[in-house]
Amino acid sequence: YTDADMFASPEIVDRLLHQKRDASAVCLFSRLIGCCHKRKRSVPLCRLIQFPQPVIIHHKHDVIRIFFLIFLLAYVGGNVYIFIRTLQMLSGFSLAMKILLSVVYWLVAFSLVIAMLTRHIDMPVILSKSMFHIGSVWLVFTLYMIFALLIADVTRIFVPSLNHGFYYALGATCCLLLYGYYNYRHPQVNKIDVFLDKPIEGHGINIVAVSDVHLGYGTGKAMLKEYVDMINAQHPDLILIGGDLIDNSLTPLYKENMAEELARLKAPLGIYMVPGNHEYISGIDESVRFLKDTPIQLLRDSVVTLPNGVQIIGRDDRSNRSRHSLPTLLKQADRSKPIILLDHQPYNLAKTDSLGIDLQFSGHTHHGQIWPMSLITDRIYEQSHGYRKWSQSHIYVSSGLSLWGPPFRIGTNSDMAVFHLNQMAK
Repeated sequence: YTDADMFASPEIVDRLLHQKRDASAVCLFSRLIGCCHKRKRSVPLCRLIQFPQPVIIHHKHDVIRIFFLIFLLAYVGGNVYIFIRTLQMLSGFSLAMKILLSVVYWLVAFSLVIAMLTRHIDMPVILSKSMFHIGSVWLVFTLYMIFALLIADVTRIFVPSLNHGFYYALGATCCLLLYGYYNYRHPQVNKIDVFLDKPIEGHGINIVAVSDVHLGYGTGKAMLKEYVDMINAQHPDLILIGGDLIDNSLTPLYKENMAEELARLKAPLGIYMVPGNHEYISGIDESVRFLKDTPIQLLRDSVVTLPNGVQIIGRDDRSNRSRHSLPTLLKQADRSKPIILLDHQPYNLAKTDSLGIDLQFSGHTHHGQIWPMSLITDRIYEQSHGYRKWSQSHIYVSSGLSLWGPPFRIGTNSDMAVFHLNQMAK
């Protein structure tokens, strides 16, 4: 846009910033845009290229990097705060003991980072698992310990006699984490009757749908066995997996032979899955090869029709920028028959509803896993978790059967959906 006669209103500026998400380089000029919005007037587009210090955002991955940088800085800052308060409690210890405990503290604090950086390296499973578990537990411990310490420190300003605030904060945090672990290990089974005004042969279909199992160092073979038993106990006709079956690496899945447990899944109409962003993080080609040794059929921008006429549209994850659009995939389906959509990330749900999809199952959000992250996911997504009947579509967003990283559910729940799909009585 170099024509001085072209002008950008505040509305056009917004469109420029949001519509070209896949462009290789989008220049954002914060002062110019701020001025445009503040004064509510148009500005020459040619000034967009004359502003001397543009902020370059190449694509959404830059935003993710910035987010993780901010998160890392906050995490380090929080650990410094806890570390200083801990040292105050160790005033009576010798210098050698303080140094030793300091080294242990920071190794624990960064063990999750170390585990993530070495996830593709062949090392003893016990070592990899230990680093991952210790680091992920410490991540949530840090969050709630900061909250508890701040409350204790502020309280002491008004109640000077409170001399053991650190220990109160530590005890409250540990109790909260114990509750969160118990809650995580007891997923909810949400049973939902879905009635459609389309023909379904027989007496309906019993569908078990799960998402975000995250098999790996966090969710191992022993826990997978519990999940398989839990799914089979519902006697499903059809099993749907909404992505992120795999966590960050295929290495632990092969080492523990998790395909052996997945082979125990039973459903006469089949087991269908779509990839999630973590299948791409793990390596989509490697994930595809692993799934070929299981009874799971991976759908990537494809449509299958079951013997009873029900159709399943499986979309590739948004990680694939060239994935097919939903209207394109619908051209392969018969709209007079029931249509189930599997799409890992629950975006554009209003569009799903407008296109007349009968049932959509998604995951990805984890509902934030813990408070206050759940408040953020509630703001980001049209529907961050659970079941909702839209004007035409039944949509379910799973919080995840398992989770990523920290083994805690605080303010959220792990879940498994059981749909009984049936024809509406005439």
